[in-house]
Amino acid sequence: MMCVFIHSKGKLNRGLAVIHTYQALKGDELSEEEFFLASVLGWCLEWLQACLLVLDDIMDNSQTRRGRTCWYRQPKVGLNAINHGILLKTHTHRIVKRYFREKPYYLGLTELCDEVGYQTSLGQMLDLIITHEGKKDLAKYTMQAYRRIVIYKTSYYSFYLPVACALLLSGVELEKYKGIKEILVEMGVYFQVQDDYLDCFGDPEVAGKIGTDIEDYKCSWLIVQALELADDDKKQILYGLFSKYEAESYENLLSAIEAQSSSAMQEILKALLEKIYQRKK
Repeated sequence: MMCVFIHSKGKLNRGLAVIHTYQALKGDELSEEEFFLASVLGWCLEWLQACLLVLDDIMDNSQTRRGRTCWYRQPKVGLNAINHGILLKTHTHRIVKRYFREKPYYLGLTELCDEVGYQTSLGQMLDLIITHEGKKDLAKYTMQAYRRIVIYKTSYYSFYLPVACALLLSGVELEKYKGIKEILVEMGVYFQVQDDYLDCFGDPEVAGKIGTDIEDYKCSWLIVQALELADDDKKQILYGLFSKYEAESYENLLSAIEAQSSSAMQEILKALLEKIYQRKK
């Protein structure tokens, strides 16, 4: 019941990315078993995402998520939501073990999920530390600190993990695709900058949540840019900076993607990029 509530308005991009990437790598239609296993992994990523959102909302004292009251603010839930988040996370381990234990890539898959989970937890910790320190010292809000938070908290699990899972399903060694990892990490940074922009300037009715980055003293892209420029009409400057950043990021990512030797991987990465380019929520 809880999972249905959490996903009812989600885009499911992470889960679907596993299936679409796997199918593109195979180059033909997936068999029934292949599609099933890719779907299982896709749902595991969505449950991981649900876990992170449930816990993140508690830590950030958020009000809404996807147009509804946050899970921990639901009647009769409260801080029981912490245990619900933990259950979602441990559930993914049980599912992976159940369906992939006999697969040759099982060890690589479990190590990948554990490592990305660890990296994401580090990103959350960095976010909370910088937020706490930034209330007292705005100098803590630097681009270096921002990128470190975003890469660990968002990029690895949102962009690298789905593609890496599909590569493992295809029998590919991840070490051969280090360049792909770098592109996906940068795509994650671009995605988070969009999120920061929409948190301030986006329509809550479209985004499904009320932005609170400013009230929560978050180290967001906007405050980092504002502190670097800090004069004149900041709002208009930030509007222009975001438009410039979005255009430059899109072109740089596109160039990096087109430099890849695999046409299938080019299509995978381009499809991911097009999903987030100029998004409104």
